[in-house]
Amino acid sequence: MTTGRFLQLHILTSYPPANLNRDDLGRPKTAVFGGTNRLRVSSQCLKRTWRTSDVFHDALLGHMGTRTKIMGKYIYAAFVLNKPLAAVLSEPAFPLDNLSFAALDKKALEKARVLAGFFGKCKARPEKKEQLAKNPLAEVEIEQLAHFGPKELAALEEAVEAARAADAVDPTNLSLLRHNLTAVDIGMFGRMLAADPAYNVDAAVQVAHAISINAVTVDEDYFTAVDDLNRHEEDAGAGHIGVTEFGAGIFYQYVCVNRDLLAENLENDAALTGKALRALVEAAVSVAPSGKQNSFASRAFASYVLAETGGRQPRTLAAAFLDPVAGDGMIAQGVDRLRQSVRKFDTVYGPCAENRYEFDVESESGTLSELLDFVAR
Repeated sequence: MTTGRFLQLHILTSYPPANLNRDDLGRPKTAVFGGTNRLRVSSQCLKRTWRTSDVFHDALLGHMGTRTKIMGKYIYAAFVLNKPLAAVLSEPAFPLDNLSFAALDKKALEKARVLAGFFGKCKARPEKKEQLAKNPLAEVEIEQLAHFGPKELAALEEAVEAARAADAVDPTNLSLLRHNLTAVDIGMFGRMLAADPAYNVDAAVQVAHAISINAVTVDEDYFTAVDDLNRHEEDAGAGHIGVTEFGAGIFYQYVCVNRDLLAENLENDAALTGKALRALVEAAVSVAPSGKQNSFASRAFASYVLAETGGRQPRTLAAAFLDPVAGDGMIAQGVDRLRQSVRKFDTVYGPCAENRYEFDVESESGTLSELLDFVAR
């Protein structure tokens, strides 16, 4: 692997009108930066976009975890349907419906509660009848999201099978949590288990909120939907009227990877660490957030990427865009500002990276293939 503890990515991606990541009012998320309003895509949105992408799935099949509060429901279903847990988890939807608390298998419910409890504190059974009727399996849900690694799912599968014929689950001699996860998404983005902090994993990948390098004003799209069977005999109006908000911009994205920690989290498996880095970078430059894609088709690849490796303390280059770009050739302006910022930091602090690689779509220099080879070697 390339010498240097840290891998840093500086990415410019241009999005046409879009609503990639919405706030609680349905508006595109924004931030004030350098005194001007910018579009923003949150770190959480980006990480989930990459983690659930086909790029990750295809490259890291068998090495991805599952994040959920409701594993206990699937454990219960595995008991009552007499199916392996893996088969129940692979169902396109939860396989039990029209449940009532009175009709539940209470032994299976208690077993599921005990097994789920290894990964977090289970919720209390709802006291109100209407709440219990709405969610009769509430007591096997855990209070916080837990990230299950592949080896933990395998151990859980074995525990389910061992518990089928038993009257109860004895938790004293049962260990489901694992330190050696080999779950790439957990190794990258970490996990916190309030139930057992000893099994927490420090994140090896830090992802900044992406912000537009140009100032923006969020616009409104007034739209109508036509009722095809309305013959205008009584009402000539639209079948539906609505407003959706959007913005367009060139986003600066910064990612910092502690490669030593990532390797440690993946049991120092060099091949898996390399595959993980390649998948992360490919997803970061080629996978767009899914927000409002059916309405805007705002899919985009990065126009410029700078990758740096080295042992120096990492630093973002976001300050290059405190003054927003404007006018013609904004992508070229953005690339030029990043290069100037790199040069200035190197002049003042000394070389901030040991190795660098960039590709620039506008000038047709560099390739994705070479970038992936650079970050993984």
